[in-house]
Amino acid sequence: MERRVIIGTAGHIDHGKTALVKALTGVNADRLPEEKRRGITIDLGFAPLQLDGIGTVGMIDVPGHEDFVRSMLVGASGIDLGLLVVAADEGVMPQTREHLMILGLLGIPRIAVALTKSDLVNSEWIDLVRSDVLALFEEGGAEKPVILACSSKTGEGLQELRSALTQLLGSANPRSTDDVFRLPVDRAFTVKGTGTVVTGTVWSGALGADESVRVLPASRTARARRIEQHGKPSDRARAGGRAAIALAGIDVAEVPRGSVLVTDESWSATSQFEAVIRLDPDTAIKLTPRTRFRLHVGASEVGARLASVSREMEPQEDVLTRVVTDSPVAIRGGDRFVLRLPAPLRTIGGGVVVDPYARRRVLEHDPRQAAALAANSSARFSYILDAEGARGIKTREIAVRVGCTPAEVPDLIEESGAYVGAHNLFVPLAVEQVMASVRRIIAEYEIRAPLASGVPSRTLREGLRANEELVDIGIREMERAGEIETRGPLVSRTGWAPSPSDRDVEIGNHLAHDICAGGQEPPSVGELGARYGSSVPALLRFLERQGRVVQVETDRYYDRSVLEAMIARLKGALVPGKVYVPAQLRDVLGFSRKYLIPFLEFCDRNGTTERRGDGRTLRETPVVLLDSFRVHP
Repeated sequence: MERRVIIGTAGHIDHGKTALVKALTGVNADRLPEEKRRGITIDLGFAPLQLDGIGTVGMIDVPGHEDFVRSMLVGASGIDLGLLVVAADEGVMPQTREHLMILGLLGIPRIAVALTKSDLVNSEWIDLVRSDVLALFEEGGAEKPVILACSSKTGEGLQELRSALTQLLGSANPRSTDDVFRLPVDRAFTVKGTGTVVTGTVWSGALGADESVRVLPASRTARARRIEQHGKPSDRARAGGRAAIALAGIDVAEVPRGSVLVTDESWSATSQFEAVIRLDPDTAIKLTPRTRFRLHVGASEVGARLASVSREMEPQEDVLTRVVTDSPVAIRGGDRFVLRLPAPLRTIGGGVVVDPYARRRVLEHDPRQAAALAANSSARFSYILDAEGARGIKTREIAVRVGCTPAEVPDLIEESGAYVGAHNLFVPLAVEQVMASVRRIIAEYEIRAPLASGVPSRTLREGLRANEELVDIGIREMERAGEIETRGPLVSRTGWAPSPSDRDVEIGNHLAHDICAGGQEPPSVGELGARYGSSVPALLRFLERQGRVVQVETDRYYDRSVLEAMIARLKGALVPGKVYVPAQLRDVLGFSRKYLIPFLEFCDRNGTTERRGDGRTLRETPVVLLDSFRVHP
């Protein structure tokens, strides 16, 4: 199976990068007339390279002039192998150093060195240049590279270089096509008869022809009308390959360089993110919240500043910080970026995105934690989960926010011990805090309302003032542990039973007596309260749970036996199928409209009668459920 990998050149101006690409591929990567006229590469050039055992490899030719480092950064992002080009007749030069530093900051996993123009010098001179290159790598703490001398003019050493590239790329891990799709746009143009076309390296995932894509940060939608990879039509654009995609439904001005094509809905553009930053050891400047710089990530370049630094940054020290950008960027956890000062223009360091959707929070200085956050998605997931606390993390955002494949998400969740809600995840501490609050609210309610069978669920949730999913999880876990139980709308401590005092029992008996004595026209709750005090509502609910009284309307309870007799009399007096207006029913039952209408509405609710126009009729199969009809729980 053909492997999709990208090689990116790097190196000082006029060291022979474009000539080397042409010698290896047969393609002149200088595509602009000005490039051909000036003899230097200004923008990115692309060419396919055939390597035995690997297949078609995309080669990106980047500019070497210091004025065009921004284009070099676009080309170097997302490559699998960096080919550092050093002219044998000149050796290590300023852009050689800066380009090597950029490759390191971008985390390029493999770097090879081509000593070009070997035909212009003797072997002793090549050995000296090779020693200088090795010293350069050693200074930066990079691994010892493969260094090969070659000549684009004579062809000497090119086959050896091809073999070395094949060997290095043979060990490259293929990019996952199961990941979310992303393509940073490095070129956008129009083709007559086709419309808007964008090109870029597919960083992850895959895109099929005719699929919809989202364009960030513009938040526009388009359709992938046609796809080409390495100049040939393709049904899919796959991770690790160069792709040209014809887009329908969008103007070229709406998808400039720096845009990102995605398909997953969890992507969002952001202007504030947390990252681990490291400065170059040769940087004399110390970054502060007032320092302005240019941030390069993917194909994007935006102005930025540090909004939060845990302490003054020193060179070669990993520091967690919050970055604020002048314009939104589409990034994900684990993305690498480069920082450059605008004046004088130079690269000063770079970093790794920790949380693209970070909120404002206090950041602590911990170099070991910062290094871990930069290195792996598991550490980033735990950090974000802890930082979000009771707010939780949207499950659908994890792959993008943390920087992992969707297939890795379940393992991350299991390892973290996070609690899973319908849409969000929560750190165990947040769940424990909710559970502690539930215990407190229930205990306080038991003291305030000893006659209640439990806390109304609505009262409990209002008291918690927490995310609904988090509350659901806390209650669920307490029920599983046998700590609480839910009965209808009430939540109580397991085994809890109301405990009326002697005085409560005495008043309750008075209430039951007065209601029973009232017969078909019992006193209202307000009237009973005036007689026996503020405890009356709670005692009436307690009597109802005992089955002694039934609440027929908001302000009135009936003795259960009296109510059953009233319903029996109503059923016995009415002819099935006949509709009776209230006046007729008043004559049947023998009490005033004040009591009649609430009683009839109660009968409608419990299934004895049903309304038909202005009257009522017996239901054919009435069901009397006195226990289930209460105005209040």
